[in-house]
Amino acid sequence: MNIQQGAQIIIRDWVQLRSREKLLIVSSRRYQREVDALSEAARQFTGHIDTMILEELSIYAGAYFNGREHAFDAYDAIIGASEYSLITTRAVKRAVSRRKRFLSLPLSTRDGTSMLSYDFLKADTAKSRIMASAILDYYQSASRIDIRTPLGTDLHLCVRGRRAGFFNGCCRDGKGLSSASVEVYVSIVEDRTEGTLILDGSMGYIGTVAAPAAIEISGGKITSIENTPDGQKLKDYIARFEDSRMLTASEFGIGLNTYSRCLGRCYIEDESAYGTFHIGFGRNIALGGVQDAAGHFDLVAHNADIYIDNQMVMEHGKIMILEPHIYI
Repeated sequence: MNIQQGAQIIIRDWVQLRSREKLLIVSSRRYQREVDALSEAARQFTGHIDTMILEELSIYAGAYFNGREHAFDAYDAIIGASEYSLITTRAVKRAVSRRKRFLSLPLSTRDGTSMLSYDFLKADTAKSRIMASAILDYYQSASRIDIRTPLGTDLHLCVRGRRAGFFNGCCRDGKGLSSASVEVYVSIVEDRTEGTLILDGSMGYIGTVAAPAAIEISGGKITSIENTPDGQKLKDYIARFEDSRMLTASEFGIGLNTYSRCLGRCYIEDESAYGTFHIGFGRNIALGGVQDAAGHFDLVAHNADIYIDNQMVMEHGKIMILEPHIYI
């Protein structure tokens, strides 16, 4: 798939831009090709297209929009096509509450290929909506999630009072808010996560995990990270934020995209991959939580048994309530 085809999917199917609507694309100069492709696709629907170019913000882009809640007020639709996700910021929360549409489209990749050319963008939004709906039924009035893997993950999360949702790219399905990450998500109670995560998938923006590493969590916060090469990379990444709130477990997600593979090429693809789960850390305001922080990152792992209030929804990475009705 080429970049322009990817841009057309995003504008036509995900944002569903309508005639004469005002569109804002938030990005940076390094992604000028993608901005141009998105703008060209959008011109089929409207002439009201603005771009906001962010430079020198990198991991602090989220904090920038946390302090500028009114930044998107003038627009009907906003695409966050920057290096880092903006989805958990106050500006996004305000925009969606005012019936605007926001699509999180972080373009960060590690293989030199434009994310707009990745095949996972072809995922069937109707199929993922059906998959998500089946899982969301289990979250009704749920209070606890337990996660175990053969490598030794043993995590216990509290979701009491939290409402789950899903992303599949389509803003309409997300009631105005969506992400290129195809997943069921829920904000988790910020001081209640306990246990061990054996990280064997990817570390978000950092890339793939070369060897499994143990991460201990107590009282909702990371208390230790195994001293492996990947563990040290993760420690260094978290330290860059200079914000202890980045240690707080704040989100749980299950990947639903059967086109995605967790290869460390693109963190959005990694956390979307069917058969994976991820724990998000840091800010979760726009996801239904109360945790503010300088940013948000996700750690992805494989082959879990997952229980929601003692009901198994995933076994060894396969969603039991859906098999054999989906095909990989």
